[in-house]
Amino acid sequence: MRAFWLACGLISLGLGGLGAVLPLLPTTPFVLLAVFCFGKSSPALHGWIMAHPTFGAAVRDWNERGAISRRGKIAAAGAVTLALAVSLAVGVSTTILLIQLAVMAGVLGFVLTRPTA
Repeated sequence: MRAFWLACGLISLGLGGLGAVLPLLPTTPFVLLAVFCFGKSSPALHGWIMAHPTFGAAVRDWNERGAISRRGKIAAAGAVTLALAVSLAVGVSTTILLIQLAVMAGVLGFVLTRPTA
C-alpha cells in the first residue's frame, strides 16, 4: 500500500509542478494531495515538502489553520477574472458562461472565505 501512496504522491507533485507553468492546471491542490500521499508513504518526502522553501509555508498554513495567503487569494481572483475574460473574448455561449460563472463564483467564494495566512 505504501508504494501506491508513494506513486500517487509523485504523480500529484509532478502535476503540481506542471501547474506552476501551465496556465489552467492548478498547483496547490496537487501539492496538498502530494503531502497527504507522502504522509502515508514516505516520512522523508513528507518532511521535505513541508520544509520546502516554495510550498512549505502554504502547506503548513493550510494544514494548521485552513488558511490561504493574501497573494494566493489575489492570484485566484485574477485567474478567475482572466478565465472569464478569455471566455467572453472568444465568444463562448451564454449557457457555458453561466456555468463557468457559477462554478468560479463558488470556488472564489470558498477561497476568499478562508482565513488569511
